[in-house]
Amino acid sequence: MSLIAIFVWELIGTAVLILLGNGVVANVVLRKNNGHQAGTLFITFGWAFGVFTGASLAAPSGAHLNPAVTLGLAISGETPWKDVPVYWAGQMVGAFLGAVLCWAAYKLQFDDHPEPRDTLGIFSTAPQIRNKAWNLVTEIIGTFVLVGWILLSPTLKTGTDGTPNFGNSALGYAGVSFVVLVIGISLGGPTGYAINPARDLGPRIAYAFALPIKGKRDGDWNYAWVPVIGPLIGGALAALLYLGVHHLT
Repeated sequence: MSLIAIFVWELIGTAVLILLGNGVVANVVLRKNNGHQAGTLFITFGWAFGVFTGASLAAPSGAHLNPAVTLGLAISGETPWKDVPVYWAGQMVGAFLGAVLCWAAYKLQFDDHPEPRDTLGIFSTAPQIRNKAWNLVTEIIGTFVLVGWILLSPTLKTGTDGTPNFGNSALGYAGVSFVVLVIGISLGGPTGYAINPARDLGPRIAYAFALPIKGKRDGDWNYAWVPVIGPLIGGALAALLYLGVHHLT
């Protein structure tokens, strides 16, 4: 696949992921919405199925949609290193555009919201207890689970008698969505489970510099590095585990 095609498919898939993910948070947080105050579980399911939708659309590029996934696949040898910057560029641009589309869909609700300073959380994550070292640990663990599942989950194999064993590959992108769902339910409480640098940084940049939300706060840049570095470390550690396991076998 050409580098241009990789960029375009990753852009499309990530944009849809962020549109739907940010969209479900906006539906819950902003008043005068049908989903207002629907709760955390509502948001977690929305993000999970947003992953399914975006990944399904980006299938031609492998549907990374996440720089931590791309890094893990590169370290494990599944993705050429020369392709990594293109994947990352498509993901970042797509995340930015997805945030803008979310704002456009909820423009009237943003205008009506009585507390515009609390709208950053619609687009980016923040910890419930601010301790950047431990917040980093939380993001590393969550992303380790995600990328580890992608790399280590059983895939299609054919037995000696020719009988196929489909493993988790039969689930397609729904399998990844289930993992994102359980990460959100189980590990999402402390930091909001970014587990994806583009998912957090792209919308954060859009919010701070592009979205005309009156009375909004800044981008909380003092914390912004945590949901970028943490997932990258988690993805790299998962890839190292994958290499270690395969070396043993």
